[in-house]
Amino acid sequence: MPYEVPEAKKIRLIVNTDAKNEADDQFAIAHALLTPQFRIAGFIAAHFGTGRSATSMEDSFEEIANVLRIMKLEGQAGVYRGAPSALADEETPVPSAGSELIVREALKDDPAPLFVIFLGPLTDLACAYLQEPRIADRLTAVWIGGGAYPEGGEEFNLRNDVKAANVVFRSPIPLWQVPRNVYKMVRVSLAELAVRVRPHGDIGRYLYDQLVAFNRLPTHGPRWPKGETWQLGDSPAVSLLLDDHEFEFDLTDPPHITDELLYAPGPPAARKIRVYRSVDARFTLEDMYAKLELFNREDGCGTN
Repeated sequence: MPYEVPEAKKIRLIVNTDAKNEADDQFAIAHALLTPQFRIAGFIAAHFGTGRSATSMEDSFEEIANVLRIMKLEGQAGVYRGAPSALADEETPVPSAGSELIVREALKDDPAPLFVIFLGPLTDLACAYLQEPRIADRLTAVWIGGGAYPEGGEEFNLRNDVKAANVVFRSPIPLWQVPRNVYKMVRVSLAELAVRVRPHGDIGRYLYDQLVAFNRLPTHGPRWPKGETWQLGDSPAVSLLLDDHEFEFDLTDPPHITDELLYAPGPPAARKIRVYRSVDARFTLEDMYAKLELFNREDGCGTN
């Protein structure tokens, strides 16, 4: 980037992503890698259930590595495997290299604050907390997931591990939640992405082409995807760390989540959670577009 961020303003970041689930995680991964305010401690591959793949966590692992390879940034951050599936119960963790990374980074003696963003289920955070409860006051979690408040309802990331979400909600871990009705605000058209993303080097072409390819899969129904539009719903997990939209959230007692994905009153809470009412799609997208263009200029990849 043509500017520097003072060290005192930098944050440590772990990105937990179900990267091969659909086609928008890749945009958030690239955005995070191009943000100089972040000291990225690692990427964790998350599962996304078994509906689309029996090896979803491994698929995510390969896709994270693929994005890093396309950007020629393989050495910038390690890639770690998370839990291969959802929790069996709310007491038993599934240790993994990913959960151990969260614990290790949280307990590190480092003055820079630690944020962990979750673009899929909360499995690996729940596992890390069950393994080592001392991490609770040493990180902030940002989660893209859950239904709209106050009722809740169907939502893919939550559906993939309700037990993990309940572990995290009743823990003392500081949590910023971006529910479904809010993350869907980051709407883009394919025409916009063709103009603002695809011309910018190998990564721009890949981001655009893989989304269009996913959009054309014959297994999709007539109502989703919509045809010419998409929601880059994972991207607010990146932009909220640049500007936390201090007037756009409510502090809420964390609910208990039922098997039907509804919000019910939870037990007495150790803290309130931050639930976003809106996110700034313009800010989110323009920052990503600008960084892709600047990276392409410095990378010398040219345009197509």
